[in-house]
Amino acid sequence: MKTFFAEFKKFIARGNVMDMAVGIIIGGAFTAIVTSLVNDMLMPLLSLIIGGFDFNSLRIVLGEGESAATLNYGAFISAIINFLLISFVIFLLIRTINRLAVKKEKAPAEPTTKECPFCKEQIAVGAVRCPHCTSELN
Repeated sequence: MKTFFAEFKKFIARGNVMDMAVGIIIGGAFTAIVTSLVNDMLMPLLSLIIGGFDFNSLRIVLGEGESAATLNYGAFISAIINFLLISFVIFLLIRTINRLAVKKEKAPAEPTTKECPFCKEQIAVGAVRCPHCTSELN
């Protein structure tokens, strides 16, 4: 049992697990922001555009009385908009990160060869004598 907890402690202390935990926490906070954006800003605007319609009140009542089951498809439409907004923002974020990574890779590499001034063959940059024509180089 001691080894089990030691192994668990080692697993939790690994860097990528901690990074994942931070990402999940930030993702939860970001989801709350996007949900508020959709519910408190976009849905009222959309409701105004389509004539004062409240999406959250859209439902189908399956029965009679106060305790009748309902299908709340308005809340489902809000959830779809949340998903699309979160997906779009993540797409933009990943796209920006990928473009920055490509720019870093395009840095010109240092040349590893040069041309011998006597025989015009390719030789190593640090060579002091050409291996082809045996000329001494500066």
